[in-house]
Amino acid sequence: MTYEALLVLSFGGPEGPADVRPFLENVTRGRGVPPERLDAVEEHYRHFGGVSPLNARNRELVAALRERVDLPVYFGNRNWHPLIEDTVARMARDGVRRALVFATSAFGGYSACRQYHEDIARARAAVGEGAPHLVKLRHFFDHPLFVAANAAAVRAARATLPAGLRDDARLVFTAHSVPAAADTTSGLPAEGGHRYSRQVAATAALVAAEVGAADHDVVWQSRSGPARIPWLEPDVIDHLDGLHERGVPAVVVAPVGFVSDHVEVVWDLDTEARERAEKLGMAFARAATAGPDPRFADLVVELVDEQRSGTPPRALGGAPSAGAGADGTPCAPDCCRSAHPARRPTS
Repeated sequence: MTYEALLVLSFGGPEGPADVRPFLENVTRGRGVPPERLDAVEEHYRHFGGVSPLNARNRELVAALRERVDLPVYFGNRNWHPLIEDTVARMARDGVRRALVFATSAFGGYSACRQYHEDIARARAAVGEGAPHLVKLRHFFDHPLFVAANAAAVRAARATLPAGLRDDARLVFTAHSVPAAADTTSGLPAEGGHRYSRQVAATAALVAAEVGAADHDVVWQSRSGPARIPWLEPDVIDHLDGLHERGVPAVVVAPVGFVSDHVEVVWDLDTEARERAEKLGMAFARAATAGPDPRFADLVVELVDEQRSGTPPRALGGAPSAGAGADGTPCAPDCCRSAHPARRPTS
């Protein structure tokens, strides 16, 4: 199949104090989130000067890809500039008729996958006749390069702990929490649902094996929503309390659910989780996200080559039940749709 461009599609983030409130309103539009909740999240962004690191990391990825692929590389976001609608309009003006889309999420599930399909459809509808045909690349939660980049980050983080505590440090993997109902109903019925949480667990197990960890934990972070609605648990802060009660002296937290730093990482982990660990007297190290590792850009190139030239897909999980893309096939039409879709949380 011939493709004429590559679009890097991400969540987006504010790049200055004046951007924060409009960005949050874009994220939460139609969800009935009370203003006081937005006020609280806005303070998280203002703690970092109103700037999310996400757009900068994505521009670095775009630059790395332009050095690696012989295609024009475009950049668009769901919630902040450059918006995907504007980017797809520019692609159409440039004469692009068919392009690949790399979404910056390794996993299935509504927010992690299906919503990106909706972003693509919305952008094409906004452009109308002449909009390029856009093909989203597969999930990559068990790709060897994704696992290797995360494993290298875990090793580097563990090395920052006091030498006498490294061997006893607990390895804890985190990902963005979602409503439990949304996770239950994600994935094809034959898989039994839980596509998102199963893929996160698969990545964690692969990275733990790569670094030689005998055991590890999978926890969740960045919950946002009414207390009456169950979300994936345990929360990372609660888990740190539990580890302290068990006498664990040190922890390495690896945010494998995120491919790049943004406020949900640098606030929830580098600020809140680190402060809790310090209060508990627990040594704390946070592993880097995989995105800045050069192997991550190489991973994207491999995914592109799978579609352009039929390069055999590489995966360490291998089991079809692990989710869409484990064998190189694209998502089925409703593979990641939830019966009650949950919009992306806001902090």
